[in-house]
Amino acid sequence: MEPSGALGRIVVLTASHRVAPGLLSWPAWQTLRTADRVLCADAGHPQLPYLAEAGVAVEHTAPGAQELVEDCAGGRTIVVIPSGEGEPALTDGLARLAGSGRVAMPDLELLPGSYDLPGARLLDLVQVMDRIRRECPWSSRQTHKGLAKYGIEEAYELVEAIEDGDRDELREELGDVLLQVVFHARIAEEGAEGSDDEDEDAEDAEPFSIDDVAGTIVEKLIHRHPHVFGDERAETPEEVKEHWLRTKAIEKQRDSVTDGVPLGQPGLALTAKLASRVRTAGLDVPLPTGAGVGYELLALAVRAEAAGVDPEAALRAAARAYRDAIRTVEQ
Repeated sequence: MEPSGALGRIVVLTASHRVAPGLLSWPAWQTLRTADRVLCADAGHPQLPYLAEAGVAVEHTAPGAQELVEDCAGGRTIVVIPSGEGEPALTDGLARLAGSGRVAMPDLELLPGSYDLPGARLLDLVQVMDRIRRECPWSSRQTHKGLAKYGIEEAYELVEAIEDGDRDELREELGDVLLQVVFHARIAEEGAEGSDDEDEDAEDAEPFSIDDVAGTIVEKLIHRHPHVFGDERAETPEEVKEHWLRTKAIEKQRDSVTDGVPLGQPGLALTAKLASRVRTAGLDVPLPTGAGVGYELLALAVRAEAAGVDPEAALRAAARAYRDAIRTVEQ
């Protein structure tokens, strides 16, 4: 029987389209440089200029499975670089030959030339969003202001998925929130609000991209975690929070502890945030008094925050119990 090595080797070299062309693994470059033939039917394949620069000769041909097997005789190695759609005709043909039992097959190898890094699918999302923004009649006309309500809705739906403990729903809602980030960043990249009538006279703003958004939060996270990326130490969650508040205070240079607190958030959450700022700053601020349930809710929310209870989450939990009670009565 002829030894396996004498039958040669067919290597299908794949590469992630999310990794820049030419950034191939060392085993891939070794295989390309030592191969007897390198084949690629797609003359416009993005890897080809880099292979040419490295001195790797590529033939723009697509031989059939039988021809490829025969060409491997004598221990030759043939590398096939598939197009973006792959080479289903070739792989199916090789599978049929191997399954027939009538043909002595060369070694068949799938060699990944590059791998997706964590977060690689985010690149797909950016590309899809770019195309939708250009070609969709609805998406192409959206503005920051027009999308604002969806950001609020998606955030609430995310919270509901967390409270329900539904992992599938959580994954979907996280995607919906991420979509809002990418959508707004794509609009901002154009440097203008958009084309809605309400924004026609808005001045052009300095454009920024999703990379600028990501870069900003990366810098912020590194700066606010000196115990991870620097020389400071933090052994407890309390020490981490102290670091965070100290660096945040230096960054913001606020004139008031109320600066930066969004007034558009739900009332209980707003009250808890204000109370937290007051407590952290060590201020003694008397609660305003007045007639009406609003002042009673204010005092209750402040007491809850001081006790370490999120009043918004607590009320939501109680409201969900109330909803369940209503459904029970309705049955």
